[in-house]
Amino acid sequence: MPLLCMKQVCKSFGKVQANQKVNLTVERGEIHALLGENGAGKTTLMNILYGIYQPDSGSILMDDQPVSISSPGEAISLKIGMVHQHFMLVPTLSVSQNITLGIKERGYPFTDRKEVDRKITRVSREYGLDIDPTAIIEDLSVGVLQRVEIIKLLYHQAELLILDEPTAVLTPQETENLFAVLKRLKEDGRSIIIITHRIAEVQSIADRVTVLRDGARVGCDNIGNVGEARLSEMMIGRQLDTAVRETSHQNRLNEAAVLSLENVSLNGRNVNILSKLTLELKPGEILGLAGVDGNGQKELAEVIVGIRRPDSGKVLFEGNDVTILGVRKRKRIGMAYVPDDRHHDGLILDMDLSSNLILNAHDQPPFARFHFLNDQVRRRHAEQTITDYQVKTPGVGTLVRYLSGGNQQKIILARELDGIPKLIVASQPTRGLDIGAEEFVNKLLLAQRDRGAGILLISADLDQLIKLSDRIAVIFDGRITGLLNNHAGIDLAEIGLKMAGVA
Repeated sequence: MPLLCMKQVCKSFGKVQANQKVNLTVERGEIHALLGENGAGKTTLMNILYGIYQPDSGSILMDDQPVSISSPGEAISLKIGMVHQHFMLVPTLSVSQNITLGIKERGYPFTDRKEVDRKITRVSREYGLDIDPTAIIEDLSVGVLQRVEIIKLLYHQAELLILDEPTAVLTPQETENLFAVLKRLKEDGRSIIIITHRIAEVQSIADRVTVLRDGARVGCDNIGNVGEARLSEMMIGRQLDTAVRETSHQNRLNEAAVLSLENVSLNGRNVNILSKLTLELKPGEILGLAGVDGNGQKELAEVIVGIRRPDSGKVLFEGNDVTILGVRKRKRIGMAYVPDDRHHDGLILDMDLSSNLILNAHDQPPFARFHFLNDQVRRRHAEQTITDYQVKTPGVGTLVRYLSGGNQQKIILARELDGIPKLIVASQPTRGLDIGAEEFVNKLLLAQRDRGAGILLISADLDQLIKLSDRIAVIFDGRITGLLNNHAGIDLAEIGLKMAGVA
């Protein structure tokens, strides 16, 4: 008898049909992957199971008994727990307080916190999730925060754990540790659903996989019966056409640099964020920037595009000193910026698609005349962008918060690449995207390079950097620790040493 059966589940949001007669069966003691592109309906289906959304139709059975789950509280009472992609923790509270938030422990309101902490420690050690119950959430790393979320589910005695994109913000080492924990939970008889778009992870951890595409189930099988090519084809509805970097455009050494950084330094609170950093980027070149997150990549990007002003050093664009120019002026002379955080820095979520597309040019012709917006021109521009960039949306008036991550990223790229920029600073442009959207973005960057744009590609994905970059610079602690030519291939071990600060 399966632990969970979801039968013919349907859910719509306005004109968008997020789930169309979806069936999902999860056995007791298995790791089940829910695979699909961004916007395929994976998270919506799990939000229905967790009681956040109510289905329009369909049924849910637990241990062969029909259940109605109208809230997360009811889901928890059925021993269903969920770790969301964006963690639901209160930063100013301790680990222990977060885990027991909403629970009336014995002795409430005079809870014996030391006894609670001992219980949390016992649970965490049992599953290799060692953690200090007294630690404050805002002081912990992302990997540790995820442990807190999992311990919270175990403290609630969850038998079915739902993890939404659990590795999206983890390092490879943290991912390995997480998978070891999941295997231990499986051995203990618990069932786990992993929502993901990463095929390699599915193959390494899952027992079975269900694939969703455009809100509908397209297949379910044992992981041993389906290879990577078949899974990618099920996900995107076609064979993946991998972006390939041609080497014939690399020999531009004699051309003037489109971007030059001369001894750029940036100071933070009692720390040097960037230290006398010097770098040069040629037209028609992709310069990859590799490094562990938090070593100055974001700040460097913001110095280049004018969001921050360096404390010393110069930023040169086509040989001209632009160090004191603001963001708007830099964009007008040919700089484009794809930020690493599309929600906070790239989009206005409660503004519609057509308005987000013209944020850089809303006060210029043809979108504005005599300070008045031309709605007809704006709509036509949005409709053309939807076609050119293959944006999946109900219409040009859709708020961007209701688009999937991949489609939100396409909106940013379309806006920033409009006007044929000479320099593109692309920071984590494929973070959180599925293989189809990632393929689209990579091809777009290569096309911009081939037409002559200089591209600084900042990415935590070494495979992407090696695939696309002509040269790779490695940053550690705000300094460039190595500059590697990718003509004859790159030694991953060498990059790893330089990322750790070994010059």
